[in-house]
Amino acid sequence: MLVRIDQEKCCGAGHCVLAAPDVFDQRDEDGIVVLLDAEPPAELHQAVQDAAAVCPAAAIQLEQV
Repeated sequence: MLVRIDQEKCCGAGHCVLAAPDVFDQRDEDGIVVLLDAEPPAELHQAVQDAAAVCPAAAIQLEQV
């Protein structure tokens, strides 16, 4: 899995961090998403898919590789 984020779309809700804290974080100054792992291990794939599904701004794109 390859994870891409669009920081321009991100509204800083933080749902991604709650769903997959090993893959996503937020900038301290404005809450915008920070990608920690663009190619997470298989055991995190479900959490990353959940994070993408709950993102209110649709700022997370997933690609199967």
